[in-house]
Amino acid sequence: MEDFGTPADDSAADDREVFDLCDHCGRVVAAADLLSALVPDSSALHPSDPELDGRRVLTACTVEHLAELVEYYRDRPFVLEEQWAGKVCRALAEQEDAVPLSLVARMSGLSVQQAAQGVEWHNARAREWQARYGDDAAAAAADEDEDEP
Repeated sequence: MEDFGTPADDSAADDREVFDLCDHCGRVVAAADLLSALVPDSSALHPSDPELDGRRVLTACTVEHLAELVEYYRDRPFVLEEQWAGKVCRALAEQEDAVPLSLVARMSGLSVQQAAQGVEWHNARAREWQARYGDDAAAAAADEDEDEP
């Protein structure tokens, strides 16, 4: 949840309390009471600053919940190829046409080898998904898309 502040002409702005959710249990917590920690996470991509990729801000309602979240991320491996895959996906998100790998690498701030490894990591996860769920899941998803107005 992002807070961009209140409009300058909003006289009630000082009376409003800001809330967020506990990442562990989902409880609504006043921002003033929220606990947080910054942990390494190769799946975390910052929406606007690539220098902040690989870091996740955790929020929790209690010290116990924060400790459990931190422990979970401590045990989660940091996989560089996962992060590179995310950077490639972010770089390609607004591209309509095919883009050469060398350009993808430049757009994502990666070397060509890192971009290629990110693409392969992503494709391997897609193959795993396909092997696990098969054509039936893809057909069901296509059927749902056709049913939408």
